[in-house]
Amino acid sequence: MLNIFHRFPEVTGDPVHRKRDYFIAAFTFFCVAVSLVIDAHGTLLLQNVLGVIAWIFLIVLLRGENREIRMQVVIAVAFATAGEHFASVYMGGYTYRLENVPLYVPPGHGMVYLTAVALARSGFFLQHARKIAAFVVISCGLWSAWGISGLPEHGDQVGALLYVVFLIYLFKGRSPMVYLAAFFITTWLELIGTAAGTWRWATLEPIFELTQGNPPSGVSAWYCLVDAVAISGAPVFLNVFNRMSSLFKWLKTNGISLKVILSRK
Repeated sequence: MLNIFHRFPEVTGDPVHRKRDYFIAAFTFFCVAVSLVIDAHGTLLLQNVLGVIAWIFLIVLLRGENREIRMQVVIAVAFATAGEHFASVYMGGYTYRLENVPLYVPPGHGMVYLTAVALARSGFFLQHARKIAAFVVISCGLWSAWGISGLPEHGDQVGALLYVVFLIYLFKGRSPMVYLAAFFITTWLELIGTAAGTWRWATLEPIFELTQGNPPSGVSAWYCLVDAVAISGAPVFLNVFNRMSSLFKWLKTNGISLKVILSRK
């Protein structure tokens, strides 16, 4: 059975276990749980305080990453923030308790993305990739099947559709390990956030009025979209910045040369 998970290569021997990767994951899982529970009964001011703290945490965590990962995080934060305002505030697919997008959400997306990257490259994931993939596919599949089985009080057609999209990311996407790791942190935050009442998904999604769980079972697919945009966009933006940097250096060099020539006259 595990042969179908050949896209998840398992490292033989003793993989490298970087403490930093496990710290990022553990720290983010902890921060997500604490902040979402606190915000469930907090004021707007408290939300803003949590936001400032989250930005500080994200910036500190990024200090140990290379330029490409930092750019990926920046893109993930920008894209996810735009998506939050569109999907929540404008479309009403889900609603935060104070009907806003809390200040901690943008940096939170950055920490969530960084956690997916850290787990994907961790020794544990590299050593047990196929077994982890099998667990994720089966567990999320059972969750989705339950949502459309008629057993729960309210159906979850959206969750089943998102599960299919999630499978496409896993088996056809360019970064399956990141998408695989994203399942754990995103499922964690969605279950805690909805259970605490920090936000709630609409009973019917606003476009086709399909039933929607709280949260939808395949909700990781939305976060995989953010990850895919970040991973694809980072090289493009870095290339643009490198070209701009080279141009500025050229202008500076030639500007100095021109001043030298004019001074000789």
